Amino acid sequence: MLDETLLDAPDALALADRRGLLRGAAEAGARVRTAARHASEAGIADLHPEGRPRAVLVAGPGTAAVGVADLIGALAGAAAPVVRLQATGVAPAAGALRWALPGWAGSVDLLLLPTTDGSEPGLALLAEQAYRRGITVVAVAPKASPLAEAVGGSHGLFVPLATAPNESPDEYAESLAASPGELWALFTPLLALLDRVGLIDAPPEALEKVADRLDRTAERCGPAIATYSNPAKTLAAELADSLPLIWTEGNAAGAAGRRFATVLAELAGLPALAAELPEALPAHGVLLAGDFAAGADPDDFFRDRVEEQQALRARVVLLRDRPAGGLTAAPAARELALSHETAISELEPEEGGDLETLAELLAVTDFAAVYLALATPGHPDHSH
Repeated sequence: MLDETLLDAPDALALADRRGLLRGAAEAGARVRTAARHASEAGIADLHPEGRPRAVLVAGPGTAAVGVADLIGALAGAAAPVVRLQATGVAPAAGALRWALPGWAGSVDLLLLPTTDGSEPGLALLAEQAYRRGITVVAVAPKASPLAEAVGGSHGLFVPLATAPNESPDEYAESLAASPGELWALFTPLLALLDRVGLIDAPPEALEKVADRLDRTAERCGPAIATYSNPAKTLAAELADSLPLIWTEGNAAGAAGRRFATVLAELAGLPALAAELPEALPAHGVLLAGDFAAGADPDDFFRDRVEEQQALRARVVLLRDRPAGGLTAAPAARELALSHETAISELEPEEGGDLETLAELLAVTDFAAVYLALATPGHPDHSH
C-alpha cells in the first residue's frame, strides 16, 4: 500500500530518499547541459563524418544503457538500424559481463559504449575487437575509468560522464543505473554525436530546449508541489496497488513506456507491462477481462481477509507523443478500458519538438516511479 500522506510531506520524502533518486530526477536538466558541454569538449561538434553509419551497435550494462539503446533506436527510426548487444555472464557484475560483435559488423558501422561504471573488462575487450575490425568506437563513461583509457588508447572517441553538480566520484559509484540522472548523462552526448553523423536531428539548440523542458517538468513534479496539482505524484497515487498496463502511441513514446515499466520494477518493485498501440489492445485485452479486471470480485463470504493482500487491479496508462488529430488508436483504447470498468491515466506532453516531448514523458514517468519507490512501505527507501 502506498503511504499517500508521505507524498505530501516533502521533508519526509527527502528523508526516505537515501539513494538520491529525487535529486537525480530534479537535476536531469542540469545533467543534460553538463553532458552537452562534455560532448562538445570531447570534439563531437567538430566531427565531419564522410557519411552515415550503416548500423549503430550499442553495448553497456544495466537499465540506463538499455534505455539509451531503445531511445536511440526510436529516434533514428528509418535512418539506420540500432542494435543493442546483449550482455552475457554468470552475474550482473562488471567483471563478469561479456559482449560479442555480430559477424556482419564492420568498418561502415558505429559502436557506442554507454556505461555509468567504466570498469567492465568486457567493454574494453569489445572496443579492442571493434578497433581491429575498423569499427568506429565512441564511449561515454566516468572519466578516470579503465574504459576511458582503453577507448582513448585505441583511437576511439571518449566522452567523460556528466556527474551531478554536487557529487563526488566516490558517491557517484554508488548511484543507480535506473536513476533518471544517469539516463540523461549517457543519452545526451550520444544524441549530439548522432546529430553530427546525420542519424538524429539533435543540434545544440534542441538539447538546450530538452534541458529547459526537463527543468520545467521538474518544477511541476517536484516534492514541494502538492499531489492534486503534481502530475507525477498523481500518477504514482493512481498506480499504487495496481498492475499498470502502459499503452504507448508514437515511436519515442514506445521507448519511454518500456523504460517506465523497467523503472517501476527496478526502483519501486511494481510489476508493469508495456505495449504499443494498436497491438496493445489484443495483447492485453484478456488481462482486463480476467483476474486483474477491475470488476473481478472473488467474493467468497466466509474467507478470512485480514491476512490477505489486496489483489492487483489492472490500470491503463496511455502515453502518447504524437499530436492528436493524426491517426490514433487512443479512442479504441479508452473504449476497451471503459468497457471493462478499468481506470485509465493519460499522459500527453505539451507541444514542442520530438526531443522535448520525449523528455517530458521520461521526466514525469521517472518522477512517478521515484515517488512510488519512496512512499511504498517495506521498500528499501522507506524508513518507517
